[in-house]
Amino acid sequence: MPNVFGSPHKGTEPRHEQVVFCQDEASGLRAIIALYSTALGPGLGGTRFYPYGSEEEALADVLNLSRGMAYKNALAGLDHGGGKAVIIGDPNTDKSEALLRAYGRFVQSLNGRYYTACDVGTYSEDMDIVARESRYVTGRTVAHGGAGDSSILTSYGVYQGMRAAAEQVWGSPTLRGRRVGVEGVGKVGHRLVDLLREDGAEVVICDVSEAAVGRVLERHPGVEVVADNDALIRSEIDVYAPCALGGSLDDDTVPILNAKIVCGAANNQLAHPGIEKQLADRDVLYAPDYVVNSGGVIQVADEIEGFNFDRAKARATGIFDTTRQIFVLAADEGVPPAVAADRLAEQRMSAVGRLRGIWLS
Repeated sequence: MPNVFGSPHKGTEPRHEQVVFCQDEASGLRAIIALYSTALGPGLGGTRFYPYGSEEEALADVLNLSRGMAYKNALAGLDHGGGKAVIIGDPNTDKSEALLRAYGRFVQSLNGRYYTACDVGTYSEDMDIVARESRYVTGRTVAHGGAGDSSILTSYGVYQGMRAAAEQVWGSPTLRGRRVGVEGVGKVGHRLVDLLREDGAEVVICDVSEAAVGRVLERHPGVEVVADNDALIRSEIDVYAPCALGGSLDDDTVPILNAKIVCGAANNQLAHPGIEKQLADRDVLYAPDYVVNSGGVIQVADEIEGFNFDRAKARATGIFDTTRQIFVLAADEGVPPAVAADRLAEQRMSAVGRLRGIWLS
């Protein structure tokens, strides 16, 4: 078992505040909830339902994802810390009302330190069930007072980040005439394709799901399809948009990448530290994933206040300015954008988080 009290990242970084292992044998629930930091407020992050190969794999993922949420929420300007949860299992066969409600009771037991929402393998309808046992649930269906599908503003935010990257590389915040490769056209990716086509971009896609590819082709017959991500990365594309699972940029894929920009919705796109430098050395502009994909968490955070779509969309539009600010800082300090983004997030967590030391009755 990994060392929970150590850090899977750089040795000088803070450790996770809390890691909770949750089990309900009757329903088959095996879940892990991780809180990286509550310096800015209660942790907020989705619940991933995935057939991990081992408990160690699930733990490593939830630790990594919860850390990413802390940085994402900080740069999104939210008063939330970093939290995430994973449920071990196949959502197609193991998900049940009893399991989701058991999970909801574990979320409730944290008494508001963690707000959960949707992620890979979970949907707004699932959050409605979890919410029958917990008050600390967002990302619910419209019928139950929620904001509905958070992929709407996730894709919109990625598009805003991509516009900022296009401005940085080509001098104009548009993808018109550019060739964009989208890996994964599921909940977020297919909406991103809609936005790109509206902007006049050429789009090439890949996905392991034939149904997902078919849905895109039905709406956009002119979209090109390639066999897999390896073929997509080798394609003559201007922008690479990873919108599936993380780790797609590694020591093997970066050297063969033809794109000038990487900007997508997937979490943890860089397989390990140092990949950001490899991209910079190849003159590839990387828009940090946790910055550009924050539209979804902006949407579900707004729901906690009482959802207003126009208000949430206005905040998601700000992803353009935040991404631009990161590129400027990176250039000024001579560091990759990923490093600049981390510094901005850490500054906010430190500056605002220290105010918690001011006692209030």
